[in-house]
Amino acid sequence: MNSEYLLQHLQRFIKRPNQIKQIHSLLITSALLFNTASKWKPTLLYNTLMRAYLNIIPHRSLTLFTLMLHYQAPPNGHTFTSLFKAASTSHSLASLSCSPLHAQALKRGILTDSFVQTSLLGLYTKLGSLSNVCKVFEEILNPCIVACNAMLDAFGRNGDMGSALFLFDRMIEKDVVSWTSVMNGFVRGKQFAKAFWVFEKMIEFSVKPSEATYVNALSCCANLEKQGGFYQGRQIHGYIFRNEGVMTVFMGTALIDFYGKRGYLEFAFRVFNHLLDREVCTWNAMISSLACNGREKEALDLFEKMKVDGMCPNEVTFVAVLTACARTNRVELGSQFFQSMWCQYGIVPIMEHYGCMVDLLGRAGLLTQATEFVDTMPF
Repeated sequence: MNSEYLLQHLQRFIKRPNQIKQIHSLLITSALLFNTASKWKPTLLYNTLMRAYLNIIPHRSLTLFTLMLHYQAPPNGHTFTSLFKAASTSHSLASLSCSPLHAQALKRGILTDSFVQTSLLGLYTKLGSLSNVCKVFEEILNPCIVACNAMLDAFGRNGDMGSALFLFDRMIEKDVVSWTSVMNGFVRGKQFAKAFWVFEKMIEFSVKPSEATYVNALSCCANLEKQGGFYQGRQIHGYIFRNEGVMTVFMGTALIDFYGKRGYLEFAFRVFNHLLDREVCTWNAMISSLACNGREKEALDLFEKMKVDGMCPNEVTFVAVLTACARTNRVELGSQFFQSMWCQYGIVPIMEHYGCMVDLLGRAGLLTQATEFVDTMPF
């Protein structure tokens, strides 16, 4: 079995975990990964395998890199782009591997590649190390728009919107990601009026919004204190209707959340019922909207319908469901839901779930049980 055949299969089944593992096993048994006679083939195989694992088991990409160095298959820009992305998938991976990977890329003279630079910016952003992000960015002679956008995201995630705006104003080229990154930074800092102002400017400059832009804009409208937020959100809904061919799951979910937070449940239901596809987040938004607007029974009924439709609830679902139970003094049902989180769904309760249970017991006047429950909390 030759390397070209396995490469074709890797690229074909790149997002299918079982096939990836089988092909990896074949590569090991055939010793193609360890053949140093032809350098480019092992490097290409390693890179393709790393990219495949990036989608399913990111840490396996880092293990492969160790093997790659051991068997002297020379890494290139594609290698480090995948490695930085793999390390960015969790804070623990980023903490352990960031410095060694950066040093390896520097040692091999690969940091001049714009894709590698951008991936490294993303890795340091994941770590929250703004000083290192800035250092890498300053070393880029002519940063491309992708690198600038990564820098905008880093500033936004670290709450440095002054620097984000300074860079944004000086960018010769801006795209929808640039505008959305600035919006997202303001949303993260709960500066919703400023975020919506960026959205208005973006429309004024005839930049077509992306899905992420709409989600951010609707989040602003949902959280703006003045009633004007509702009318602005309605305008965005109309804009989506006129300009987008399909209402995506995330746009629909953002609209449901917007209408729910504004108290317009009939509008929320209308969006929910017209969505062609619904994900768990969509159900969560509708259940939460009902639970927080005095329609707790309907929230619990919708939760049951969600399960009948084959959707598996997550942490957010149970916050909404327990809130509904607390507001209707349904102690026994709420306790059953709380127990089912781990026993039935394997969900470890977090602080929000414990808070809902304390609220449930307190509202029912069961203060002794509430105190005892607090004493059992693992926090």
